[in-house]
Amino acid sequence: MNKIVTIHSFRQSVGKSTLAANLAVLLAKQGRRVGLVDTDFQGASAHLFFNLHEPRGTFNDFMLGKCDAQQTVHDISEQIGAELPGKLFLSPASTQITDIMQMLKLTMNIERYTEGLTSLEKDLALDILLVDTQAGLSENTLMSIALSQTLLLVLHPARQDFQGTAVTVDVARKLQVPTIHLVLNDTSPNLDEAEATQQLWQNYQCDGVILPHAEELAALGSSQPFVLAYPPHARKGQFLAPGLPEHPLTARLETLADLVL
Repeated sequence: MNKIVTIHSFRQSVGKSTLAANLAVLLAKQGRRVGLVDTDFQGASAHLFFNLHEPRGTFNDFMLGKCDAQQTVHDISEQIGAELPGKLFLSPASTQITDIMQMLKLTMNIERYTEGLTSLEKDLALDILLVDTQAGLSENTLMSIALSQTLLLVLHPARQDFQGTAVTVDVARKLQVPTIHLVLNDTSPNLDEAEATQQLWQNYQCDGVILPHAEELAALGSSQPFVLAYPPHARKGQFLAPGLPEHPLTARLETLADLVL
């Protein structure tokens, strides 16, 4: 199977799903065939960034044995309003209360989960598959983490996040996840980034990417990926229009996208 990148956080509301949506768009902009699977069955949100307010065919349906994995796929390459040299496919999670309650009672079948990801990778000819997980440590999230080639752990600069992330890093290493990166999100402009990066390495022995707070991101909410509203610089000999500097958050997200390839 090609690369699986799991985006996870110990705590809710730290920007995990926002990061997943933006990485998916940036990787597709680089010409990759990208899959994004939402397995946050208690707090599905990936579909909102792409205006799929009532998605038909969800990854819940696949996990509950109601359909094949391919029937959960939405090709959103054109819907997101950007010319993509690559492709972007979304397998959303359900927002229906009955589906959510069923998933809460279900211990995820690791064989079926693996079958679903393998099927999507093969049938869609994916270069990379991003998995947006449920926050916290549970039997279901441990299965997702265990299948990862790369784990992105998102945290805020807060004590409870630092402690919870330490536990998650230790678990991921015991599960033999090959690569772990930390994403310190929504940081203050007063943060000493060099010192923070050094502390992340000293505490976790993981590389870290620091994403600055952006009022523009808060204003967008989940209406669209940030990198569509504030796009990256053109690459490979193309030129920007004068007077349009790249947003600092977009530049950092590009760094992270390059890191997971």
